[in-house]
Amino acid sequence: MHDAAIIAAIQRRDQRAIRTVITRYSRLLWTVAGAVLRPAGTPEDVEECVADVFLYLWQHPDRYDPRRGPLKSWLAMVARSQAVDRYRVLTKRSDLPLEEAALTGCPGAAEALLEAEDRASLLKAVDGLEEPGREILVRRYCFGQKPKEIALALDLNVKQVDNHLYRAKRKLRDVLAP
Repeated sequence: MHDAAIIAAIQRRDQRAIRTVITRYSRLLWTVAGAVLRPAGTPEDVEECVADVFLYLWQHPDRYDPRRGPLKSWLAMVARSQAVDRYRVLTKRSDLPLEEAALTGCPGAAEALLEAEDRASLLKAVDGLEEPGREILVRRYCFGQKPKEIALALDLNVKQVDNHLYRAKRKLRDVLAP
């Protein structure tokens, strides 16, 4: 079945057509949604996101415009959009680990959580970090920037930002451990 025929069948509420779409594109949509949700979501979140895409197609087949591209691309775009929305919800309601909470909202949260000498030790340890790890750590936890924003600002890719952040936190943990 071609895209136009599939959409026409879905508009007629042909369940075989939607089953064909599910069979054909499930793996692709899992990959797209999983890439967005991996940092914060669970496999159940990915599954629900993919199911929402197919439900959206069933409810709104008229929103697909074949002149703008293949059905496959449109479904991937809808999956990415659904996953981004779900990611935002998940990250807003998730609790920060203690190590991140101690640095978030500098200096207010740090002052509330750390004694004066502990704060001085933390600041000294952060000052002792090498660049760009120090700048990435400060941008992430003091200014609340997302890794993607940091990557753009420092002309790095997101993976490099994540790696520098991981190494900086590990060094801080080693320096500050009793």
